Amino acid sequence: MRLDAGCTVTFDVSAPTPIVLMLRPRSGYGQWVYREEYLLEPSLLAVEYNDSYDNLCQRLMLPQGIFRVRAATAVDTADVIDVELGAAYVPVQNLPDDVLQFLLPSRYCPSDQMVDLANSIVAGTAPGYDQVEAIRRWIHDHVEYRYGTSNASTSAAETAANRVGVCRDFAHLGIALCRSLNVPARMVVGYLYQLDPMDLHAWFEAFVGGRWYTFDGTQEVPRGNRIAIAYGRDAADVALATQFGPAKLTEMKVWVNAAAPA
Repeated sequence: MRLDAGCTVTFDVSAPTPIVLMLRPRSGYGQWVYREEYLLEPSLLAVEYNDSYDNLCQRLMLPQGIFRVRAATAVDTADVIDVELGAAYVPVQNLPDDVLQFLLPSRYCPSDQMVDLANSIVAGTAPGYDQVEAIRRWIHDHVEYRYGTSNASTSAAETAANRVGVCRDFAHLGIALCRSLNVPARMVVGYLYQLDPMDLHAWFEAFVGGRWYTFDGTQEVPRGNRIAIAYGRDAADVALATQFGPAKLTEMKVWVNAAAPA
């Protein structure tokens, strides 16, 4: 399906502030970007670069006052995500070099603290895809999705204890549980068609069977029509805006619509 998606983000800047934005999706597996619009108000000079996870970033200096960025994109997306029950566990010694980093504990994913829980969830399950699906299903069935129950510092361990959170927390929990079983896992942020309520979304991917697969504990069944914007170890790597000074986020609007027929 072709999707028209985007967001408008507004900041109130009380003093000149450096900022890094991460709002532009890239073409890749399962998505093809065929149109983009990126508007800065006021118009500013931005420097673009790829970060260490190959995310497309924009670096700029915000002047004092109101700043608004509108990022809109039209993307061909996959209607379904790949599901491969039985896909094998990849031994650590056989993992690609660039995948190894996604085995390590990270700020919001203390996987070294979650081995017992992970083992209890996957008991009797074949190593690999089936283990990750068991984790995804457990999260969906045992963690309540509720706004206002977590914050920017909530870790996967806290979500496991409290059994409540939002998509970011669901993703962190899935990542930490996978890593505790030596299955590489990474966080993804982006857009999901017909998400209710509409917002930017987070999910996770796990590396099994020699490739990355998508898992989303907030959904009952696998759903496609996703637009990935950024990848990283956890939320610290995939923030869509990182400001280094007094810039307060005051408004965000998100939309994802089926594109009108050509």
